[in-house]
Amino acid sequence: MTPEFAAPRTAIVTGGARRIGCAIARALAADGWHVLIHHHSSDAAGLARELGASTVRADLVDPDAADTIIAALDGLPPPALLVNSAAGFALDQFDDFAAEQWDRHMAVNARAPAMLTRAFARAVPEGQGALVVNLLDAKLVQPNPDFFSYTVSKMALAGVMELSARVLAGRGIRVCGIAPSVTLVSGPQTRENFDAVHRLNALERGVTVEQIVETLRYVIATPTLTGQTIVLDGGQRFLGLARDVQFL
Repeated sequence: MTPEFAAPRTAIVTGGARRIGCAIARALAADGWHVLIHHHSSDAAGLARELGASTVRADLVDPDAADTIIAALDGLPPPALLVNSAAGFALDQFDDFAAEQWDRHMAVNARAPAMLTRAFARAVPEGQGALVVNLLDAKLVQPNPDFFSYTVSKMALAGVMELSARVLAGRGIRVCGIAPSVTLVSGPQTRENFDAVHRLNALERGVTVEQIVETLRYVIATPTLTGQTIVLDGGQRFLGLARDVQFL
């Protein structure tokens, strides 16, 4: 842990009860952070007991979710890290996207992280450094129209990252992004399809959860890094793919 984040400190991880968020929560706890695990439909009690962490339940579609999560910091060490890991991910296309699915993607993937970043910044003690890391998607550097409303929502979150980094730099709060390509089986994808396309990139090396965790550790340990997104895609963008990999 760098002097920017002298212990004790709390890290908030949204979607921290499962998948990539769970791995991040485990890694941060191992690194000495007190972790506040946000969850919604997943059970976080067992993980919290294992890690000595705290939990907060909130539906990120709810406009009050950010306030609920920040209120759960009461009695915990000061907040210094927010990882916006939770995401909605459902298949639609330009020709068939519906208002309900569009609104849900935008609420969970863009509005909630934006409002939580603002609330988190207000909760950081004056004069102390802090960091927000948004989990984005490598599709942003090689866009394709599959998962249309999801992709637009991640583009919006990338904009939130850029603008909030500019606003918060003067307060000593950094904001960065990590954008991995396909890492775990997602959405309608089968395990067989995942195994076939996981290494579909220029290096022929699939992105792993462990690599995302190590990238987060790098961002935490680099106090001059802000307003930047680190893309983990093995050079997939060099291939100029016209569709999402699971449809190839």
